[in-house]
Amino acid sequence: MKVLLAAAALLVAAPAFAADIPPAPTRFVFEETALLAPAVVVGQTPSGRRQAIPIAGGTFAGPGIQGRILPGGADDQLVRADGGVVVDADYFLQTDDGVVIHVHNVGVIIPPKGPGDAGYLWAAPKFDAPSGKYGWLNDAIFVSRITPAGDKDHPAVKITIWKVG
Repeated sequence: MKVLLAAAALLVAAPAFAADIPPAPTRFVFEETALLAPAVVVGQTPSGRRQAIPIAGGTFAGPGIQGRILPGGADDQLVRADGGVVVDADYFLQTDDGVVIHVHNVGVIIPPKGPGDAGYLWAAPKFDAPSGKYGWLNDAIFVSRITPAGDKDHPAVKITIWKVG
């Protein structure tokens, strides 16, 4: 009974806590347009359907940073039984001044459930940049929003990246 009362007290107090917490500050970093090659389908596994989407190249640009997405990366995906997709992309950027930066972007895509529902297409990229001009990418948390781009004949995704804090 005491546990039930404690849980009820937390549920009543939770909205007060949430109202006191300001939203996390974010700052736009850059936007990528990644060109995609046809999927390599592994097939059904005990965990779900495995597939890899090769990254064929692309571009990125933001304040003080721009360049190209190097071909050769991939987004290894697990399509769950409920239709959600766990994304695990691993690729390299090359800035216009020649610096190569490793990106590992992990997230979840939940398809829209009906009209007016945008679905959920978020990930959390981690960067591994050399010390120097772009070393700041190693020292922060980032979030990214994934949106479809391109068309049936030229598939692509747009990835908008923000720094948190």
